[in-house]
Amino acid sequence: MLDLKLIREDPDAVRAALSRRGGSYPIDAVLEADARRRAAQARIDELRAERKKGDKRIATLQSAEKTAELARLKSLSDEIAVLEAEEAAAAAELNHMLLEIPNIPHESVPPGMSDEDNVELYRVGEPTEFDFEPKDHLDIGEALGIIDVERGARTSGSRFAYLKGAGALLWLSLSRYVLDVLLADGFTPMVPPVLVRREAMEGTGFLPTDEQQIYKTADDDLYLVGTSEVPLAATHIGEMLDADTVPIRYAGVSTCFRREAGSHGRDTRGIFRLHQFEKVEMFSFVNASGSSEEHDKLIAIEESILRALQLPYRAVNVCAGELGAPAAKKVDLEAWFPGQRRYREVTSCSNTTDYQARRLNCRIRTDHGPEFVHTLNGTAATSSRHIAAILENNQRADGSVLVPEVLRAYTSFDSIARA
Repeated sequence: MLDLKLIREDPDAVRAALSRRGGSYPIDAVLEADARRRAAQARIDELRAERKKGDKRIATLQSAEKTAELARLKSLSDEIAVLEAEEAAAAAELNHMLLEIPNIPHESVPPGMSDEDNVELYRVGEPTEFDFEPKDHLDIGEALGIIDVERGARTSGSRFAYLKGAGALLWLSLSRYVLDVLLADGFTPMVPPVLVRREAMEGTGFLPTDEQQIYKTADDDLYLVGTSEVPLAATHIGEMLDADTVPIRYAGVSTCFRREAGSHGRDTRGIFRLHQFEKVEMFSFVNASGSSEEHDKLIAIEESILRALQLPYRAVNVCAGELGAPAAKKVDLEAWFPGQRRYREVTSCSNTTDYQARRLNCRIRTDHGPEFVHTLNGTAATSSRHIAAILENNQRADGSVLVPEVLRAYTSFDSIARA
């Protein structure tokens, strides 16, 4: 969440910054609830001090005076109880509103409200060309018998799929290769829980704003995560970290679940946008001064993986209106998909500054006292979009697919052909 002190001290600047996202946010209501809460707390402190003095005075009073003083003290206690209820109500109202306000976009984030307003930063590699008409990943995968969306739909509904045989091995090989890359860079591998409490979802900023995108269990009040960012961020919920422990970098390997509400008719073909997929996620806890540098580092790792897979791609600075609530800045990498003849997002990397840390109450000891850490997240690889891009960019005229050279030591085969 945003720093309440910042809202108090410069509400106009906060309004102006948030206006870049579109929509309206209850800044005036936040200030009013905060004023009520602070006024109630100040009066409570005054009355408690007065009651404390009275308690000390009781022993020095005679019966009639003592009776009167006891009545007065009871009246003070009654007033304190009323004010405590008012303070608690104002605090709850304030917290509810703060949870609904997104992060302030970084000044380098371009204006705009849709994908069309995203700004291309640069391209790496030339779009893959063939001397035959390239197929999309679903046609390739079905012909090779390694993707089965028909049985996926029969088993679970639309936007579910099976990766089979060499397709499953291709993903397992990619995920292991990516883990080796991250291990060499000091990341700690994690297989986190994928069912989390509401506190974890709220703490990372996915609730209450994205509730319609999240699967929830009916009986246990637990949520299925759409990314291991959630349990990785919650790893240090409520903790005070020592200065010499950061940066902390985790590589989360998990299944991810997304309802994809509101995306009906979009990317329904193949495995590009699924309700369930596998992902290797990078997550970092850093101090504030290292936040920007860490963002660049995670993006560089994402790029190194795409280059190793020999996938052409472009980097895109995501506009303010397309940022998720926790993100202050996000850069997407879009791989070239020959079957669609366009670039499509395969990774995203977000700097959430101290937004998540305030909600999670995760801080670091510094020479100037405790400070909130900064958190960042980035996609290393997925079983959906990365696999789709590999299939489309490595297809051959005979219908087979070359395995990227960097993965062959993991797959133990060089190509995938119809059995």
